[in-house]
Amino acid sequence: MKQLENRIAIVTGGAQGIGPVTGARLAAEGAKIVLADVAPCEKAVEAIRGTGGQATSVRVDVTDAAQVAEMVEHCRRTFGAPDILINNAALASALDFKPIEAISSEEWARVFDVNVRGVFECTKAVAPAMREGGYGTIVNMGSGTFLKGMAGLPHYVASKGAVVGMTRAFARELGSDGIRVNCVSPGLVMTEEMREHATMGSEAVASAQIGSRAIPREQVPEDLAGAIVFLCTGNSDFITGQTLVVDGGSFFH
Repeated sequence: MKQLENRIAIVTGGAQGIGPVTGARLAAEGAKIVLADVAPCEKAVEAIRGTGGQATSVRVDVTDAAQVAEMVEHCRRTFGAPDILINNAALASALDFKPIEAISSEEWARVFDVNVRGVFECTKAVAPAMREGGYGTIVNMGSGTFLKGMAGLPHYVASKGAVVGMTRAFARELGSDGIRVNCVSPGLVMTEEMREHATMGSEAVASAQIGSRAIPREQVPEDLAGAIVFLCTGNSDFITGQTLVVDGGSFFH
């Protein structure tokens, strides 16, 4: 039997990068997948279906509570109540490195709206069904930048620190209801979007990242998917409130 047979998973940020790869890995373990994004997810859905998996998609802005509620209802109508939530949606590749004084209050607020409020809204929306079912697992997407610091992206770094804090708070609150909440913190993941980024996709940054790792190679979305699947299966039933660093040994803690 597959590890996630008949489980139902919502993956936000499901259109590109880490999201569709994670959805495919969860589907390979038997989960039914809802890919959610502001962008279309049809290509990723068809890829999962092409391998025999079950998947659907829904358009959602994770900062909009009404849209998030509809995302959960779409999941219920299609497959049933969600057992798994992967809070992957975030603003990252759209950001440019800037000195503090060049970051507007509006840009700061937008990063926190997506990266922090989005995690809150999605968790808030799935919690009642998970409480009712007495089971659930939530995996939030953190970042190694919070652990090491990074100049030029203080709003992004701070937002990911908030995600780690929420992970711990949610884990304390929801544990007695059978719901586990953990966080996965990657290094620089070379998605297609990151490769196109003027700074993060540069050869100099890529070389520096690789050079900082105990496993000296590029990090790709597939490197995260296995860790996320682990945190969703029975193999991690007694793990909650933790931040699992998946960065090839760039940061040890």
